[in-house]
Amino acid sequence: MIAPAFSPEVAAARAAGAPLVALESTIITHGMPWPQNLEVAQQVEEDIRKEGATPATIAVIDGILHIGLTAEALETLARAKGVAKLSRADLAVCMATGGTGSTTVAATMIAAHHAGIAVFATGGIGGVHQGAEQSFDISADLQELAQTPVTVVAAGAKAILDLSKTLEVLETLGVPVISFGQDHFPAFWSAKSPLKAPLRLDDPTLIAQAHDMRRALGLPGGQLVANPIPASDEIPAADLAPIIARAQADADRHRITGKAVTPYLLQRIFEETAGRSLTANIALVRNNARLGARIAQALCTIG
Repeated sequence: MIAPAFSPEVAAARAAGAPLVALESTIITHGMPWPQNLEVAQQVEEDIRKEGATPATIAVIDGILHIGLTAEALETLARAKGVAKLSRADLAVCMATGGTGSTTVAATMIAAHHAGIAVFATGGIGGVHQGAEQSFDISADLQELAQTPVTVVAAGAKAILDLSKTLEVLETLGVPVISFGQDHFPAFWSAKSPLKAPLRLDDPTLIAQAHDMRRALGLPGGQLVANPIPASDEIPAADLAPIIARAQADADRHRITGKAVTPYLLQRIFEETAGRSLTANIALVRNNARLGARIAQALCTIG
């Protein structure tokens, strides 16, 4: 087993059996510009601390898997250029070659489980892309949820994806999709989509109990907690739908494919909403972090 490097704060929490919440680092290196990326990362970590848990931001730095970053390491990562974006396929290669990379949902789940962290808060998961019946473009996040026992708190899947097909794949893979506090599956920047969520729970303790019951039953994989963005911060789905459609049509016209699609669409949506999409993104990440901390606390009580 590879021994990761724990930050002093995370090491102390582990020693005390205190609740921990994993955080991805792609949002820092690829999600927004300096210095806003550092400011948001610090805000999210502080949100978790205020809820009584310890944040563990995960990244690979010079080939070392870091579970939790010091203030200095967080700033260094936020300033870094040319950082790799790591998923299951390239995490090990980056570490073996001494590289530096930020972790996506899949890679963060792997690292969190490796470090004994059961809860991970993020923005939105990847999923089935529009036109996947031709491109076969399906995020590795879905398979990761099916095999790695981590509870992932997200505002659903990114609204640029095919949400209906994403839910179908998650059902096929046996991943519990639990909507928090509402019956409908959230749509990232919007609190609700037209799709009914497979499951609903309104209490972080019940979510923690469901996680623990899966472990007791020997079921593989984790669970997705779909936490809607607060209504005060959302962009209504009716406003977003034509913007997403135009961005997707432009991507098709310019023959943008593969890994280039998501950043292209997100940038176009940012421009078309005059920055509202990024403001909403920050709000939902912080909201997910707070819920993740409450679930982590409940898991410690159960344990």
